[in-house]
Amino acid sequence: MPTVAELYKKDLDKLLKPGIHFLDGNTATAEGAVTAGCRFYAGYPITPSNEIAEYMSYRLPQVGGKFIQMEDEIASIAAVLGASAAGVKSMTATSGPGFSLMQENIGLGSMLEIPAVIVDVMRAGPSTGIPTLLGQGDILQAKYGSHGDYEIVAYLPANPQEAFDFTIKAFNTAEKYRVVAVVLSDQLVGHMYGKVRVPEFDEIEMVERPKPTVPPDQYLPYDSKYLVPPMAIAGTGYRVNNESLTHTDKGYPTTDKDASFKLVMRLVRKIRENEKEIAEWEEYLLDDAEYVIVSYGSTSGSVRRAIKVLRTQGYRVGLLRPKTAWPFPGWVVENLASRGVQKFITVEVNMGKMYHVVREFSRGVPVEHIPYAPGYIPDPDYVISNVKKVIEG
Repeated sequence: MPTVAELYKKDLDKLLKPGIHFLDGNTATAEGAVTAGCRFYAGYPITPSNEIAEYMSYRLPQVGGKFIQMEDEIASIAAVLGASAAGVKSMTATSGPGFSLMQENIGLGSMLEIPAVIVDVMRAGPSTGIPTLLGQGDILQAKYGSHGDYEIVAYLPANPQEAFDFTIKAFNTAEKYRVVAVVLSDQLVGHMYGKVRVPEFDEIEMVERPKPTVPPDQYLPYDSKYLVPPMAIAGTGYRVNNESLTHTDKGYPTTDKDASFKLVMRLVRKIRENEKEIAEWEEYLLDDAEYVIVSYGSTSGSVRRAIKVLRTQGYRVGLLRPKTAWPFPGWVVENLASRGVQKFITVEVNMGKMYHVVREFSRGVPVEHIPYAPGYIPDPDYVISNVKKVIEG
C-alpha cells in the first residue's frame, strides 16, 4: 500500500506535522480526515459535532479541497456519495438526529458500493434529547438503521488520539471494501482535549479503492467475480450505471432471483468474510478475569478506573473494550465464555444496546447490563457499586 508521503507529497507541508499535538477530539477527527486524503466535506450544523464542520470549512481549501454546507443531513450524505463517485475521498459529520436522517442514503451508498465516511458524535436521546451532553445510543442504529441487508464498518474512539487514528482507518476501510464507514465518537470524546501523536508520513499507509484494469468496453461496474469489484471513476471513459434497484453485474435493474441472491450475498460477504481483519478491541486484565465488563468510548475510562479499585478489593474483573462496534469481535466473547468467565457486564450510557450483542455470543454465560442516564458519564464509584451488586447477587 502507498503511504501518505507517496500519495500526497506535494501537499505534505499543508498537513498536520508529525509529532505531538494537543487537540480536542473533533479537531483530531478533522485532521485525521485531511491526513487520510479527504478533500470533500458536505454537512449541516448539529451539536456536538459542529467543530468538525467549522474546522473543515477553512482547512479543506488549504489542501485544495471543497467544503459545502447543505440544507440538511439528507442532502449532506447525498452530496458525499456523489463526490465519492467522482473519485474524491469524502465525508460528513453529524449527531443522532442527523444520523437518523442519513439512514436511507446509507442504504443507497451500500447498494451502489460507494466509499464514504460518516462521523457520528453521539449525544443524549431519543429525539432532540440533550444536544450538548453525552450519549451512546446509536450503536445498533449504525448497523441496522437502513432497511435491507448490507454491512457497514463502525469505529469507537475513546480519546482524541483514537479519533485521529480511527478516522484514517475509516477512510482506508471504506475505500478498500467500498462501504460506508462510520466513526462512532461521542460528545465527551469530541470535546475532550488530549495528546495526539501524528506519525511520520511514510508510516501512515493509505488504501485506494480498486480501479478497473480492463478496457471500458469490457468493464462491469458490479462484476460478481470480485468480492469487491473495481470502481471506475466518473469521467474516465467507463460507463457506470449507478442503480439503487437490485441490479445485474452491468448495473441494470432486475427482478431475477439468482441476480438478487448473488448481489446481496456479496454486499454482506465482503465484510463478514474479513471481519477478523477489520475488527479491533482492547483487553485489560482479562487473563484471570472471572467477570468481564464490556464498555467502549468515553465510558471505558470510568470502567478502567473502577476495575483498578475492584482488583484491590479482591474482585477478579477485567475489561473488553471493542474498538469496532461493527464488525463486533464476537469470537473474543465466545472464547472468554468457553474459558470459564462467570458473567459479562455491559456498561453503557444507554438502557442496553451492546448488551444485546454480547448476549448473542456469550454461549449461555449470563450477561448483566448497568444502564446510565443519557447525557452523563457514570463515575467510577457508580460502576464499582453496581458491579459489586451484579457479582454478589
